[in-house]
Amino acid sequence: MMNELLQHALTVFLGFFAIMNPIANTAVFVGLTGEEKPATQVKVAFKSLTITFCIILTFSILGNTIFHLFGITLPALRVTGGILVFLIGYQMLHGESSGMHKSNADDTDIAVSPLAVPILAGPGTIATAMNYSATGSLQEIIVTIAMFAILCLITFICFIFGQKIVKFIGTSGLSIVTRLMGLILAVIGTQMLIEGVSGAIKTF
Repeated sequence: MMNELLQHALTVFLGFFAIMNPIANTAVFVGLTGEEKPATQVKVAFKSLTITFCIILTFSILGNTIFHLFGITLPALRVTGGILVFLIGYQMLHGESSGMHKSNADDTDIAVSPLAVPILAGPGTIATAMNYSATGSLQEIIVTIAMFAILCLITFICFIFGQKIVKFIGTSGLSIVTRLMGLILAVIGTQMLIEGVSGAIKTF
């Protein structure tokens, strides 16, 4: 049982890490807040990640309730989520940011949008959280939430030291990280799609 939980924790962490991509998103954060004072940057980082965690926490806990409320099946979520995650990964493989992660010119509070939604807690992140927790036991749901909390903490640290990290890694380094995360995401999306199709076939 312990080995299964550890394996689940590792899988969840890597999945969330790939889709949130703290390194690449640090560059986005620096671009959005580069002219702000350090104290303001800390407030923006904390607010955006708090909102992000609350969103993922909600979908992780209420995954089954949402399924029943809207008549959604797990295979349908996995197929749709798999496609979303694959598309994000595919775009990242080409060194591009996903269209789901782009901001709007009318946004006034960047901590809420575009940082929290859709950059950090986008459709792919939400679908991934629901996929990991929808059929899991209480322990697995807790592990899923804990892994995401750890990732939020790592992302917060990356944001705080964002300018130094971006300067150290450089443009080429960010491109390499983005492409590697894209490959991982594409594989995760494909796996979710396979599980969704397999589950749908068994259901019918």
